[in-house]
Amino acid sequence: MATIFADLHQASKKTETEQNMTIIQNSLSSHLDNDDDEDEKTAGALPGAMMTKFLEARTIMIFGGVDQKLAERVSTQLLYLDHLNNDPIKIFVNSPGGHVESGDTIHDLISYISSPVAVIGTGWVASIATHIFLGVAPERRFCLPNTRFLIHQPSGGSRGKASDIAIQAEEIVKMRTRIAEKIAEATGQSLERVLKDIDRDYWMSTTEAKEYGILGTVINSASEVKF
Repeated sequence: MATIFADLHQASKKTETEQNMTIIQNSLSSHLDNDDDEDEKTAGALPGAMMTKFLEARTIMIFGGVDQKLAERVSTQLLYLDHLNNDPIKIFVNSPGGHVESGDTIHDLISYISSPVAVIGTGWVASIATHIFLGVAPERRFCLPNTRFLIHQPSGGSRGKASDIAIQAEEIVKMRTRIAEKIAEATGQSLERVLKDIDRDYWMSTTEAKEYGILGTVINSASEVKF
């Protein structure tokens, strides 16, 4: 009996942060477990238990194509971690890009929250993933040595009536200009140069990305990530 009361007393000492972390771990584990069948079909998919460990370390993973599902997960993690406290958050990115508006959501939320965020690129950071990468200040943009970067104009498969296709084409042009403006603002390049560069796939090594203004620092170890 004494042991039971001691355990209850110890449990009551949990801080609000610890209790909240337990709640979000259980919630995220449940959410991720519900998707196990689908995730198992994806190479390199991480189980829910492992994802919650990354969350405890205030680390978020963006691997693979950017879509609404990924944007929902990353947004939930960013908002919750910021709700807990304003300690730094690290985001690792290895992505070929994907859905533009999903990338916009992540990009904008990085600036929206109060917690400082560092982004670490690895493998490749391409298309709308580069847009996400540029969501932080230059001094918080890191990558591992063998990372490649790609910027290009958005593309879309227009279907339907001629009038609808014309509207979609107009929206793609607007999107191209908006993305180019964001790249120019984040890198210090002129809008004219960015528009020219993204007309075709524009690949960059780490050295080229740093010269362009996309990348801040190439790192070899975790200790080199500074906030």
